[in-house]
Amino acid sequence: MADEVLWARLTAEEIQARAAPGTVVIIPVASVEQHGPHLTTGVDMWLAGAMAERTARKLQAGGTAALATPCLWAGLAEHHMAFGGTLTLDLATFSAMVGGIARSVSRHGFRRIALLNGHGGNVEAIAASAIELTRTLGVPVVGVTYWLANEDTFGGILETQPNVMHACEAETSMMMAVQPDCVRRENIARAVPRRFSPPAPPGFRRSRPFPEMTDTGVIGDPGAASAEKGERLLESGSTRLAEELARPELWA
Repeated sequence: MADEVLWARLTAEEIQARAAPGTVVIIPVASVEQHGPHLTTGVDMWLAGAMAERTARKLQAGGTAALATPCLWAGLAEHHMAFGGTLTLDLATFSAMVGGIARSVSRHGFRRIALLNGHGGNVEAIAASAIELTRTLGVPVVGVTYWLANEDTFGGILETQPNVMHACEAETSMMMAVQPDCVRRENIARAVPRRFSPPAPPGFRRSRPFPEMTDTGVIGDPGAASAEKGERLLESGSTRLAEELARPELWA
């Protein structure tokens, strides 16, 4: 099991044998929520988990010991509740959950913890958690949202949008690559929004329920998706993340 990177597939003894200062532990954090009529509700969970596993495997192959914990599937998704099928937490519960897992990892002797976010509603909370946990745990905790760390690479792969949006060309493509049974291809045409109101401009943040922004629960055009494109997104995304997480300067 020397090459295994998934925490849940290792025994306690095998995990503790990896608890060296240079081991990177990736904690994927996501959400279970509506993704239009063509994608199942576990999209963010599947994609954050896949990105974490691929990143850990690339780190390991490059000489940096790495583990990926099971995905924390519950997130901040109040803005999706009106479309149904969504499970959400409040901020205090979410922060406590993330903090509890990171604290457990640090108590076992790991000193490099990455919170890998896969849901738009978690972005600010993950950044704040990383800052606070670094202070309270006394070990570096890095927060990263995988598509924000890949704006330049993802933009060169996508045809209809500059980056990940929601249930869009990007997410649909990646789901075709990792969980094709969770894509309802017959519903893609009616998933394309007829009405779209963009969120606040760059630099401004406010909460808006999704029905105010889109009539289908989708932002973007899933009609442009393909499994080949999804594989390219996952590979380029995990490559970038592994490169950054392997840099000693990130943890100094």
